[in-house]
Amino acid sequence: MSISLQKGQKVSLSKESAGLSSVMIGLGWDEVKRKGGLFARKPEPIDCDASAILLQGGHLRDKADVVFFGNLQHMSGTVQHMGDNLTGAGDGDDEQILVYLDRIPAQYDRIVLVVNIYQAVQRHQHFGMIENAFIRLVDGKTNKEMCKYNLTEDYSGMTAMIFGEVYRHNGEWKFSAIGQGTNDPGLGELVNRYI
Repeated sequence: MSISLQKGQKVSLSKESAGLSSVMIGLGWDEVKRKGGLFARKPEPIDCDASAILLQGGHLRDKADVVFFGNLQHMSGTVQHMGDNLTGAGDGDDEQILVYLDRIPAQYDRIVLVVNIYQAVQRHQHFGMIENAFIRLVDGKTNKEMCKYNLTEDYSGMTAMIFGEVYRHNGEWKFSAIGQGTNDPGLGELVNRYI
């Protein structure tokens, strides 16, 4: 049975699923319905981009350790972005990141999962225009949802979001629900938080 997480809550993935070797991390969101008059210009769709940042000792050591729509697979082959969704339309996961936990090189201790709005500043968009945002982890072998974190706070004015992180602690893989909004205008600035 899936665990519903609250902000700040942590869960052991290794204990929840014996023999866990891989997880599919699904991230989803919906655009808030916007009102427009008869002659109003059609607003641009909100393009949210999910990324995974692999850290060593809590820090980013190489820009190649960022997996995103421009670098779909980590050089180790253990983290793979499944493709960019430009609108967030439809049900279920909008973007997915596959992580082979059992093969991640030992020097990596943490994978931070972030989402930023593409060209947020230029398009005057922010996470207050997004609803039903979530991150969920699914056992890659059994396809069963292990845990889910629904972001319920008002993130108006925030252009990026640190959804959560998968981390290694005492030989176990764990997940922490973070849900921290930021004003970073793009992925580059978001990544700089971890240098």
